[in-house]
This record gives sequence, C-alpha cells and structure tokens, in this order.
Amino acid sequence: MAQVPSYPLEQLMVIKKNRFDQAIKTLEAKKELLEKEYEKLFDLTQEQNEVQEHKTAKLAQLREALDQGTTTDKIQQMKAYLKVVDEKLAEKKKKVVDQQKAVDAAQKQVDLATDDLFQKKKDLEKLELHKKEWEKEMGYLVEQKEASEHDEQGAATHQIMQRAKKMRKQKDKDRDAQKGSS
Repeated sequence: MAQVPSYPLEQLMVIKKNRFDQAIKTLEAKKELLEKEYEKLFDLTQEQNEVQEHKTAKLAQLREALDQGTTTDKIQQMKAYLKVVDEKLAEKKKKVVDQQKAVDAAQKQVDLATDDLFQKKKDLEKLELHKKEWEKEMGYLVEQKEASEHDEQGAATHQIMQRAKKMRKQKDKDRDAQKGSS
C-alpha cells in the first residue's frame, strides 16, 4: 500500500499556529493592561470624590461661619483655603480625564488584539480545512494508483496464465502428434 505524501504547507501551518498562539498571549496582556488602567481610574475617581466631599464640607462650614457672623479675617482665610481645595479638585478632575483617555486607549488596544486574534484563527481554520481536503484528495489518488497497479498486475498475471495454458495445449498437441506418428 502506497503512503500519502506529507502535506506541502505543513511549515506554513506551524507558522500560522505560532502566530495564533502569540495573538492569544498578546490579547491576554492587553486585557491585563486594561484591567490595571481601570483600577487606576477607579482609585483616581475615589480621590476626586474625596476632594469634592471635602470642598462641600468646607463650603458648608463657610456658610455656617457667615451665618454666625465670624470675623472678616477668618472668612478670608476660609475663602483662600477653598481656592486651594478648588485647585486640588481641578487637578484631580484632570487626572481622572487623562486616566479615562488611557483606559479608552487600552480598550482600543484590546479591541485591535481581539480582531487580530479572530483573523489569525480564521486563517488557521482555513488552512486546516485545506489540509483535510488535500488529505482526502491524496487518499483518493493513492487508491486510484493502487487500483491501477493491481489492474496491471492482474493483466500481466492473466497474460502469463494464458501463455502458459497455450503452451500446455501446444505441448499436449505436440505429444499427441508424436504418439500418433510413433
């Protein structure tokens, strides 16, 4: 029985498989980075909320002081402190906005890595399907070749048998002719 030849695109298949595996690793790394960016965004948002709550508390304290008729010096000091708190809040808001941009960029990277993974998976599946079809075709060709060889062997054997039969008949005829002449 003849053997099916090896798949000619086997090396390409190995390369595609390696690229697919690498795409999986890349996607996992991008997802991990995205998770870290989300955690950082959460922390910054918490800090911003704390500063906002602090500002609200200081504003309430200022109103209360105004209602009680505190000295102008004290009120000026409280207003100056509120300006510092406002600056700090603005800084925290800017950090949250910047971090949101980083999260969006990381999400885009995850999306691109996902698309790349699906494309590489599709390429690999196409090649695997091609290999199966190729193996079926090669199996069929091998079977045809074997059948053809068996037919040739059978025809050759048949011819040999026919010659041997013809020769036996000729010998028998010759023997009968010798017996008849003796």
